[in-house]
Amino acid sequence: MMALVFERLPELVNANAALVRRGRFLTATFLVESGATQYLVRVVEGRVERVERGPFLMRDWRVAIRASDDAWRKLWEPVPAAGYQDVFAMAKFGHALIEGDLVLVMQHLRYVQELLAAPRARGAADGDAASKPVGHLEPITGRYVWLDVSGRRHRVYFEEAGPAAGIPLVCLHTAGADTKQWRHVLNDVDITKDFRVLAFDLPRHGKSLPPAGWQDEEYRLTTDAYVETILAFCDALALDRPVVAGCSIGGKIVLHLALRHPDRFRALIGLEAADYQAPWYDDTSWLHRPDIHGGEVCSALMSGLIAPQSPRESRWETLWGYAQGGPGVFRGDLYFYRAEGDLRGKLDGIDTTRCPLYLLTGEYDFSCTPDDTRRTADAIKGARLTVMPGLGHFPMSEHPAQFRRYLLPVLEDIRSAHARRP
Repeated sequence: MMALVFERLPELVNANAALVRRGRFLTATFLVESGATQYLVRVVEGRVERVERGPFLMRDWRVAIRASDDAWRKLWEPVPAAGYQDVFAMAKFGHALIEGDLVLVMQHLRYVQELLAAPRARGAADGDAASKPVGHLEPITGRYVWLDVSGRRHRVYFEEAGPAAGIPLVCLHTAGADTKQWRHVLNDVDITKDFRVLAFDLPRHGKSLPPAGWQDEEYRLTTDAYVETILAFCDALALDRPVVAGCSIGGKIVLHLALRHPDRFRALIGLEAADYQAPWYDDTSWLHRPDIHGGEVCSALMSGLIAPQSPRESRWETLWGYAQGGPGVFRGDLYFYRAEGDLRGKLDGIDTTRCPLYLLTGEYDFSCTPDDTRRTADAIKGARLTVMPGLGHFPMSEHPAQFRRYLLPVLEDIRSAHARRP
């Protein structure tokens, strides 16, 4: 059975013109292991030339990917279970092993991912994001504000929607990304009728410029600089005890805000947030080196963090944001996310009676897993936890319709508490 699947790779890959085009600069031999059986997959300029079944003696290959028969079957399910949706998810949880020329893998990562997933059965057609009629104007205003952070001036871009008198809701994007991730929330009339939604690009991200002198330094995001930037933004716009919702690095910084400045905020919402996340790749130099396209590898690495149920259009829109990142920015953000922002042993200092804390994590997130967030919530008295089925690491952009089912009750809880204030 498994042999028949692997031997169909030439048919499955070569009939996919987009996949062949993606791999047009790749010529190499891969060793793919399924249980005790080995296959040599020869790729020539993106086409699978042949698949040979082992055993082999003294055969040359550049990269080996090893997994059990059961793991491959789960990868190829129409809707894979969480932890099996991508080869990197499988590797993190011990279901697969990737060996050999890792530079080659990273240079052609999206092609390798899609080649391995080529036997996946087609599930039910997923819906794409709803389009608007020609001439439709979105109710989003974009502006710049100048901030002082650590004695340096920053020109920061932000977008907003909703009534000026609404409850301020500040939205923080993920590492290496920008406010495009929040456009569906900014356009949601069920949210903006009560909330003034604001989303800003961190310096060096999106439309925000880096500070003067950026060319002579290596960017590393620190907790202090991140907190100071958020407070400076809120002060510059005179926001009265705003709600802050952040995702990924934005979710982690929410925990720091809860610890350091609970009285500055009406409520805090951490998406994909935890005190600590075990890395699923431990060499971040892949993200900023001259022989690997930074935007391509960042985008490909993030693709497996998106739930397989997410609509195709919003999936690729999310990945486009990563492909656009500035050189070294994603890697610099991960310094905070993985190392400097570690909160282990500090969560008992968070007092949710001073500022309510909501933690929401997607079922398919293998960077910040549901267990990571559950462990974090268990250590914070009063923290409110939701695991979101059918969502991954980018809920607000990968599947907006699914995400709002979880976000709207949280915002209604916050709105109701605001209405009860004397």
